Amino acid sequence: MAVPAVVVLESIQGQPFNDVLNELHAHTFSGAPGESDPFTLSELEREYSAYALGLYYQCEHCHQHHARVIDRLRIKLGAPDWAWKEELLKVVLFLRTNRANVSTMEWDGWMVAWKRFANRLDRYEHGLACVIAYAIGIARADEHLMDIAFESLKSHHDDNATLLGVIRDIDRVVVFMKAATSKNRTDSIVRRQLVTRGIHV
Repeated sequence: MAVPAVVVLESIQGQPFNDVLNELHAHTFSGAPGESDPFTLSELEREYSAYALGLYYQCEHCHQHHARVIDRLRIKLGAPDWAWKEELLKVVLFLRTNRANVSTMEWDGWMVAWKRFANRLDRYEHGLACVIAYAIGIARADEHLMDIAFESLKSHHDDNATLLGVIRDIDRVVVFMKAATSKNRTDSIVRRQLVTRGIHV
């Protein structure tokens, strides 16, 4: 009986590039033993942020991957139940509002609603809403949002070294996720285009 052929897709970017991306993933999330800087945010907090960025950038691969990691971490940690997927979706919906696109009255109303929502989320994961807000602020270079989130982060972290560590962790997640969401959302398009020239990768 013939064994069916298994088609293994070659990386569009090439294996050396993917190896670097995998190493960057380790430095951002799990840590590379003896190489990575220490983390300040927990792995779960970093994964929640990555999941939210996956939703924000509408990358199905990214948010599904990070959802699976979050589920595993929550079981491992014995984390209390809460509707984290639904709540993080609400965070992303809140953060789609851009100060430049609304009136002063609308922005003032948004600020009141956001603070109320972020405070409610603190019951489940303290400070998570402002961590995600800062991440999305960096991702879209939104100074207003970064300022709002930074004020919250300052209030959560009195120690300057801790605050710097939190900012570094958030920034690393954003840098990794922006590259990953671009790659994961466009690989299928690039493959389809290359096929028109008979190129299969």
